[in-house]
Amino acid sequence: MRSIRALAGCALSASLLWSMAAHAQSAAPTLANIFGDHAVLQRDRPIAIWGNAAPGTAVTVKLNDRSVTAQTGSDGKWRATLPSMPAGGPYTLDVRTGTASVQRLSDIMIGDVFLCGGQSNMEFQVKHATGLEVIPSANDAALRFTTIPDSSKTAPAGDLAKRVDWRSVTPETVGDASAVCYFMARSLRGTEKVPMGIIASEWGGTRIESWISAPALATQPSFTEGLNAIAMFDRDPAAATAADGVRREKAWEALDPAARTERAFRNADYDDRKWATVPAQYEQLPAADRDRLGGVVWLRTTVDLTPAQVASAQTLRLGPIGRYDETYVNGRFVGGGSVDWAWRNYGIPAGMLRAGRNVIAIRTVGPKQDGRFTDMSIRTIGLSDGGAVPLAGPWRYRIGSVLKDVAVGPAPWDVPNSLTTLYNGMIAPIAPYGLKLAAWYQGESNTGQAAAYRGLMSTLMADWRRAFAAPELPFFVVQLTSYGKPATAPRDSGWAALRQSQAQAVAADAHAGLAVTIDVGDRFDIHPAQKTVIGERLARLARVVAYGQPGLRSGPEAAEAARQGSDIVVRFRNVTGGLQRYGGAGAIGFERCAGTMCSFVDGRVEGDTVVLPGANRPEVTAVRYAWADAPFVNLFDGADLPAAPFELPVR
Repeated sequence: MRSIRALAGCALSASLLWSMAAHAQSAAPTLANIFGDHAVLQRDRPIAIWGNAAPGTAVTVKLNDRSVTAQTGSDGKWRATLPSMPAGGPYTLDVRTGTASVQRLSDIMIGDVFLCGGQSNMEFQVKHATGLEVIPSANDAALRFTTIPDSSKTAPAGDLAKRVDWRSVTPETVGDASAVCYFMARSLRGTEKVPMGIIASEWGGTRIESWISAPALATQPSFTEGLNAIAMFDRDPAAATAADGVRREKAWEALDPAARTERAFRNADYDDRKWATVPAQYEQLPAADRDRLGGVVWLRTTVDLTPAQVASAQTLRLGPIGRYDETYVNGRFVGGGSVDWAWRNYGIPAGMLRAGRNVIAIRTVGPKQDGRFTDMSIRTIGLSDGGAVPLAGPWRYRIGSVLKDVAVGPAPWDVPNSLTTLYNGMIAPIAPYGLKLAAWYQGESNTGQAAAYRGLMSTLMADWRRAFAAPELPFFVVQLTSYGKPATAPRDSGWAALRQSQAQAVAADAHAGLAVTIDVGDRFDIHPAQKTVIGERLARLARVVAYGQPGLRSGPEAAEAARQGSDIVVRFRNVTGGLQRYGGAGAIGFERCAGTMCSFVDGRVEGDTVVLPGANRPEVTAVRYAWADAPFVNLFDGADLPAAPFELPVR
């Protein structure tokens, strides 16, 4: 008995010592994880530096010969503001308490910092871009970059999960940089001659709503219910997930007449022995089954777990599994996706799994060529120690209703269709890091919602300026390029409508600029590789708007469409060296519209105008240009900048 008590006392003492050591370690002042060796800090403005420490601690921050002391608040956070500094370096950034240095960063430069955000075309790396000959010569110690790791949070994160890796541009590193952002910075380095730093915060396939803070997004229509669900998930993930399962089930009952009957398929005690077994290869499915995979397909498997595995189980990992899915563990809903390429990773609430036999059931809906019957090896239960329990099967399947053009709205925390979660995880933790400008390349995932996009774009620009304490932060938007099937006749275009919304949001903002890219797209690839031109067009905008150099911030923009005799004349502004047409006598891509009925009309270039001969008919109300997902265009100016797509009423 005494030995047991002694052991218990030792364990208590060890636990207490560990707790005290852990507290002391957590209380030591630390810098926020956006600050790292080789970082670039913004010149010519007060420099915000922040971090964490024990409450009531005096923290002294020193950069070169500048020093300031800050006091932590009751929440353990501290923030110091150093006086503005001109471009220069390298310096050491030192954080101290008393006379002891607790954190020191080296090779810090003062220069200009660019924040680059958006989806996959901003994420697109230099090593995949056209013109790989730039890599061997990419040696610029004063141009640095870092990439914010993907992180989705239901509430604003106080810090990044780990310290970022700031890297200088070399032939060995540059391939990992955002291509658009790098080529912009490289071009600006040629004229501005100051150190520059790139912060890339992007995530492929995501929507603009993901990148706006909850208070800002709440000012836009139709997001209240989703934001309330996000807040509920932050308080109680299990309850919010269960509520979303109920919502999704109601949606499927309205779409699928068999949904009520098929509720039993999710249950752990359902007998699925008459279901077919999933073969090792998709091609081994019976031909009759392959022809019916466009609708609902149920999948089921079992997995035996030890008590230790149950205790450490954290995540159900399924990989891509169809466009839609609802996934159940032992009859309880754990998550559902709404994008065919997105990997499914669902949290497993405590008490859901049990030692011994467990049943996983999945209702999938998606195209025939999906991942439901391939690569079962990626399906696992992730454990807290980094290990995994494979869900090797056997898996069984049952084909349900054949459904077409169905849609079930995603959960508002479901990346890539989430609300506010990427702002919380990838913008909030790095604000208010000093910036020179922001660049944004996104919109592909919002085509179809052009009417809302204009307001969302304006909201995002204002929101980021607030977060980074820069009310007049220059903000440059890459307009969607061309992608998709060319049009042989005028038609509605979600891509064209979104381009118009981007242009309108930028035109209404005195500190914004639009990079037109309609000429460098790839109608076969949503990720065109010609990023050098886009980066250089952003640099052109930056020189005028952010650096105050003389010049036009953009290429030709239609100012008005007016009737003139039997013709309609479109007048352009921001034209350098007159309008030019490539590859033909006239300008193509113009349409005259009578209400919703439009027809192509050729244009005749005259100086800074385009005349549409014979287009002035009484019923014509508007003129459009390049109004298609993937238009063919040939109208440029003397600076080789393309005319911007537009839709204008006829005056």
